[in-house]
Amino acid sequence: MPAKLDFQAVAPLLATWPVGRLALVSADGGGPWVAPIVFAPWGGAVWTPIDGKPKSGGRLQRLANAEADPRASLLLDEYADDWTRLWWIRLDGTIQVHRAAGPASAHGAAIGAAAALREKYPQYREASLLADRPTLLELTVARIRGWSASGNGPPLPRTPPADALTDVREPSRVKPTRAPRTRTGTPVFQRNLLK
Repeated sequence: MPAKLDFQAVAPLLATWPVGRLALVSADGGGPWVAPIVFAPWGGAVWTPIDGKPKSGGRLQRLANAEADPRASLLLDEYADDWTRLWWIRLDGTIQVHRAAGPASAHGAAIGAAAALREKYPQYREASLLADRPTLLELTVARIRGWSASGNGPPLPRTPPADALTDVREPSRVKPTRAPRTRTGTPVFQRNLLK
């Protein structure tokens, strides 16, 4: 049975886990729409950029979806050949589009979120974090659920390590780390996080 979790409990995982799957309701028919994203926690929410990587052209589907229906979920998960190590965490809430030309308060939050993303992903120190028209998506989390095959709940630290995110409002406190990898290159948690 899935466990209920709170944002502060999953913040260390959000600060280090490299990729998630964003699920939105499709604007062209109401069906599900899912895409892999990078993200960072900031100010009690989860943020993802519309970054400078090449896009397929035209208006991005994720923006159209978010503006048509704000319901959203972010899924973090791990697959392993050893099925006792399987787990997932799903954050459900609403998503809001922030553009640089928006309200000043949203702009301030976007600056903090961009700093958190740059700290988490070293690639953004070299590559363009935001596309021509700076845009970020903010997931305001209403509910967090998780499951693990071991029955011990998702792999969260019992007490956050000293270098974990201790205040989701201060990106300078985030110490980015690269998740350990398996032989196939898949990120894995350290042994003490799986117990």
